[in-house]
Amino acid sequence: MLIDTHCHLYDEAFQPDFEAVLARAREAGMEACVMPGIDRSSHDALLAVADALPDFAFPCIGLHPTSVGETWQEELDFVKAHLGDRRWYAVGEIGLDEYWSKDFVKEQIRVLEEQVVLAAEADLPVIIHLREATDDFFRVLADLRGVSFRGVMHAWSGSYETCRRLLALGDFRFGIGGVVTYKNAGVAKAMEKMSLQDILLETDCPWLTPVPFRGKRNEPSYVRLVAEKIAQIKQIPLEEVATATTSNARALFKL
Repeated sequence: MLIDTHCHLYDEAFQPDFEAVLARAREAGMEACVMPGIDRSSHDALLAVADALPDFAFPCIGLHPTSVGETWQEELDFVKAHLGDRRWYAVGEIGLDEYWSKDFVKEQIRVLEEQVVLAAEADLPVIIHLREATDDFFRVLADLRGVSFRGVMHAWSGSYETCRRLLALGDFRFGIGGVVTYKNAGVAKAMEKMSLQDILLETDCPWLTPVPFRGKRNEPSYVRLVAEKIAQIKQIPLEEVATATTSNARALFKL
């Protein structure tokens, strides 16, 4: 059985064939998915799917770094206001993204730090989005020294050395998705040394589609392709990957 720990099943890309997508996921052995929040605009759609699939789709709340803009304070206040509404399984997707824009980097850092503290106070893991901002992220970790939190580095594509550096600083897991199937992907090399105990499976669907479907819409069932690639890289049975990553996911998110 497999768990997709980063799945935007509520995205409008799945509206035309939602039931078929769900059926394929179950046929592929997927028993659950964790759905990260983005901002206010997707909140209602996320909750609609979570309420329709209470034993399958587990909702999270958070403000994504690319949604940090002119209205960042209102968006952050929304997260704070709704954190106590129901059971959430993580605070996320949160983090830093300096790839798309550097206009609100200071605000991204503040929003990230405040949400990490919120997660620690609520005893929830964090889902970290990090793109082109590694140095700033390590500075954030230094600023947060003394705050006890746990979480997953979403869409991990970094080196084994950076992985070890993060593990030395905190209680992190690493979300491995479709990128591991790409030709010459650095994370595939890192995977040879990474421990299964530190790995989670994810798709980030409808984005980051694995080979052989790269270029098309990603979907939850493709989490099996990620698991198969990890098994191939580490030269171990698929069942071993499934057992370890599912156990890791259940432990981190308290599913």
